[in-house]
Amino acid sequence: MSAYISGGSKSGKSMLAQRVAHAWAAGGPLYYVATMLPHDAEDAARIARHRRERAGWGFVTLERGQDILACLDEADPLGAFLVDSVTALLANAMFAPDGIHMDAADRVADDLAAFVRRASKTVLVSDFIFSDAVLYDGLTEAYRAALASVDRRMAALCDCVVEDVAGQYIVHKGDLRL
Repeated sequence: MSAYISGGSKSGKSMLAQRVAHAWAAGGPLYYVATMLPHDAEDAARIARHRRERAGWGFVTLERGQDILACLDEADPLGAFLVDSVTALLANAMFAPDGIHMDAADRVADDLAAFVRRASKTVLVSDFIFSDAVLYDGLTEAYRAALASVDRRMAALCDCVVEDVAGQYIVHKGDLRL
């Protein structure tokens, strides 16, 4: 079982993903794969908020800003995994300490596809960053295009595709099975 959940910033997508992963775990192993590498106080605050929101849910947190497949060596692949977020995972790969990697989208999508195929139950969370009419600099537009590419591949692969808008969700493909 796999689900891809997309939505705008603070739309409620992470909370929905927690509910889905928790339901799918059905009392079995439950993992939260945290992909954000904090760079400033705002990132640290977001991480702290997400930790508070999942407290008491039974998640085992796996910190993986890169090398997402290593999670499956540390955890039971028959468990339920919530990967939050595809957006951060791509940013980490594309804007790495050793430079900018314009080929990151293919690598990230390949790794996520392998993860979804190997794990029994996976919920992927991604930010929808495509609805404004602003023209950004070339590098930002390259990142947006890369994220769109990864998102399309994951939406095609996953059993369920969900859009979260202001805490209301629309299922575009499959069934959430909550």
